[in-house]
Amino acid sequence: MQALTYHGRKDVRVETVPDPVLAADDDVILRVTATAICGSDLHLYRGKIPDLHTGDVLGHEFMGVVEEVGRGVSQLRPGDRVVVPFVIACGECFHCRLAEYAACETTNTGPGAALNAKGMLPPAALFGYSHLYGGVAGGQAEFARVPKANVGPLRIPEGVADEQVLFLSDILPTGYQAALNAGVKPGSTVAIFGAGPVGLMSAASCRLLGAETIFIIDHLQYRLDFAQRTYGATPIDFTTVDDPAEYIVSQTGGRGVDACIEAVGFEAEGSALESALTAVKLEGSSGVAIRQAIAAARRGGVVSIPGVYAGFIHGFLLGDAFDKGLTFKMGQTHVQGLMPELLTAILDGKLDPGNIISHRMRLGDAAAGYAMFDAKNDDCRKIVLTP
Repeated sequence: MQALTYHGRKDVRVETVPDPVLAADDDVILRVTATAICGSDLHLYRGKIPDLHTGDVLGHEFMGVVEEVGRGVSQLRPGDRVVVPFVIACGECFHCRLAEYAACETTNTGPGAALNAKGMLPPAALFGYSHLYGGVAGGQAEFARVPKANVGPLRIPEGVADEQVLFLSDILPTGYQAALNAGVKPGSTVAIFGAGPVGLMSAASCRLLGAETIFIIDHLQYRLDFAQRTYGATPIDFTTVDDPAEYIVSQTGGRGVDACIEAVGFEAEGSALESALTAVKLEGSSGVAIRQAIAAARRGGVVSIPGVYAGFIHGFLLGDAFDKGLTFKMGQTHVQGLMPELLTAILDGKLDPGNIISHRMRLGDAAAGYAMFDAKNDDCRKIVLTP
């Protein structure tokens, strides 16, 4: 089959690899009908995530049709059309029983990314996201093996287009969990740092939950324009507004917003000092977006972090967070528990996640898609690939 494989920093290739086969009784083989390039895939593309091996198949946002099922699969049968969550969870361990699927204790054969783990079990395996998270082949391919198929893959009704539901695999539940973690409710004021796909899905989710005012911060005007046009967000371009947090506070009666959603992550564009510290490995992540979120949140507010972080950051301003009595909620998304209600919202017309798609390509053009998305060329918001 054809699949998108990793060969080093900014070197991904579509090439022929062996077809996947059933490896456990609860596996299925999926014929992929749509897959997407995620913002977090760019961390891999840029060589920022360790333990990625040459030839690894990437991709964690995908859906398709079940072709083959293991003898232990009871929830699916050949011909079923499903969306696959990017988190692989067993459904039976301590965390899965608490619906904390991203913390599943049994699926990840890798170590995870924690630097001070103290022997704690790693979090769940992820599709196509390095051997830190199990080294499971991803879905930017013609076919994919889906482990733990009784837990997670969501059957899609007839008559619903792939593009309407594809993002149930990751960015929609990620944005929705970010809004839930932020405590968004009718009348809330929210600031979203980052207008990439997760930031946009966070904005959509905040509107769904009744937010009254949404500020969104980015430096790409086409993204800001889309967020303003589609979600009624107030755009802030951090290349022209020197201190977005100060501006947000000034626009909220000197109080700040109820919640901040930090949807950028560890590659946030910071100062020259932060870039230098990261380069010499004295800092694992840029702290600029976190500091802005702390500064923009009101006293007693919430900072919700769906953006991916690794290692450590300087200047975390813990004292400011303590002084303001802030709550922090963060982490990978418990996708399996959120997919059914979000599918209902899509079917009811309350959400239209497919509207963020800006480019459609064949799987064979995936390498060009990565380069385009990385460079933000041609007003690229989101790319969907079809095998």
